[in-house]
Amino acid sequence: MEESSWEYGTNLTYMKELAFDLVIPSVIGFGFSSKATKKGCNNTYIASLWHKLMMELGYTKYAAQGGDIGSGISTRLAMNYPEHLIGLHLNYVSDSFKPASYDEELDAWAQKEVGYAYIQSTKPLTLSYGLYDSPIGLCAWIIEKFNSWSDNDGDVEKVFTKDELLANVSLYWFTQTIHSSVRIYNENSKNSMVFKKNNYIKVPVTYTQFPKELSKPPKEFLSKGYNIQSWTQMEKGGHLAASEQPQLLAKDLRVFFKNICL
Repeated sequence: MEESSWEYGTNLTYMKELAFDLVIPSVIGFGFSSKATKKGCNNTYIASLWHKLMMELGYTKYAAQGGDIGSGISTRLAMNYPEHLIGLHLNYVSDSFKPASYDEELDAWAQKEVGYAYIQSTKPLTLSYGLYDSPIGLCAWIIEKFNSWSDNDGDVEKVFTKDELLANVSLYWFTQTIHSSVRIYNENSKNSMVFKKNNYIKVPVTYTQFPKELSKPPKEFLSKGYNIQSWTQMEKGGHLAASEQPQLLAKDLRVFFKNICL
């Protein structure tokens, strides 16, 4: 590929050899999306809605990309609708992931920075009362994650501006969606990523590992559950890769699409 087709600032879904569409649905309970009105609104349920959306839009074949909760939803898409997926691109895998052939000594990577997930999984309503009541409390809960999870050398504003940080907090505050957003952790805890033998992801998978990601599972571990075809080791970036290092992630996605489509 010629260097000119990789220039930043151009349409990141366009390449001279290949162009593709982006469909970016919002997760139920986040931002301006509707809140869940019944139990069972987990990654599997949301994946079924996203697949229905793609079918309604006319995309009978498509690829999926995900980080954070999106990685779990995308994994469920590949698991439940493999005949429709041409590939899967991930930059995170849930800490609850356990392949059918699980090796206990590989569990250490799942034990760091997950305290927030435990309380959101087990006591989402208790937490939400306090965060609903205090904008300072909500700000502290969210900004601490931006600071801890990004590759910022101890200064979060090296990566995110104050406007970006406050915009994220404001989105939760003004829509009053902190409870509906953490609720999915509770629902997913009842449907964790514990693979059975027939859950192996057979579609081609690209995994992109950012150095400051919450957990960095070994390739050998993920290969027990995913058909890893390529592995990208990034030089910088953290858990919030799509907003922290969008250019790097976009470039990796273009390589991914080129490899699976050409």
